[in-house]
Amino acid sequence: MNNENREKIISEAWENKNLLSDYSVKECINSIIKDLDDGKLRIATNSSNKWQVQEWIKKAVILYFPTQKMEVIKAGELQFYDKMKLKSNFKELGVRVVPHAIARFGAFLARGVIMMPSYVNIGAYVDEGTMIDTWATVGSCAQIGKNVHISGGVGIGGVLEPVQAHPVIIEDNVFIGSRSIIVEGVKIEKEAVLGANVVITASTKIIDVSNENPIEYKGYIPSRSVVIPGTYQKEFKSGKYGVACALIIGKRKQSTDKKTSLNNALRDYNISV
Repeated sequence: MNNENREKIISEAWENKNLLSDYSVKECINSIIKDLDDGKLRIATNSSNKWQVQEWIKKAVILYFPTQKMEVIKAGELQFYDKMKLKSNFKELGVRVVPHAIARFGAFLARGVIMMPSYVNIGAYVDEGTMIDTWATVGSCAQIGKNVHISGGVGIGGVLEPVQAHPVIIEDNVFIGSRSIIVEGVKIEKEAVLGANVVITASTKIIDVSNENPIEYKGYIPSRSVVIPGTYQKEFKSGKYGVACALIIGKRKQSTDKKTSLNNALRDYNISV
């Protein structure tokens, strides 16, 4: 079945949930989730440097939940109770998975990905060579590029609804410092470096302070930016208070290669990793 036919079936089931009891509809949904798991489909695609959400695929993920039954899942003595089966066959996929890392079926992990004890949710796409460090989470539909380092405790937000909402996008060769949080469809462009504890939402002010006059951004970090957490003063009825923001303090230098510059870019500016 081609994607045009599958999109038509999903659109009809989205409008009429009674169709979810139809065997052919369930099989269509299952085939889409399998293709997400294999990386043959993805929630967002990049064409000419512009990311576009595939809404019909996201609808299929949402419709997948009510078609599944709760069941006991066992891993040795560990026991879970859920609707969603877990991803498997990591050896064949060439993915290193350290106990107790978990990825749900329907998440794509490319060859060379390393999962320390961490979590990747359904619909996410993690490209080759990426490290997901201890207690980091990659939410539903998040798109992670090649050779990204997601440090310990990082939270990459997920999004299923509304279906038109953009997922978090982390492009190639990005470094995200420990305990950072990236949510609400924020895009981190290629080779950017985020220090520890940077929090970016759709409404967070991102201020480039590396030149004489500040430049403000919202919703994305420009490529090769070096970013740290900061605050700015905002007037409220009861007075002025510091509000969290993200500060771009410079650009990654060309003098270091991609691997070393992830850490060295922060050390160049005397910032902790």
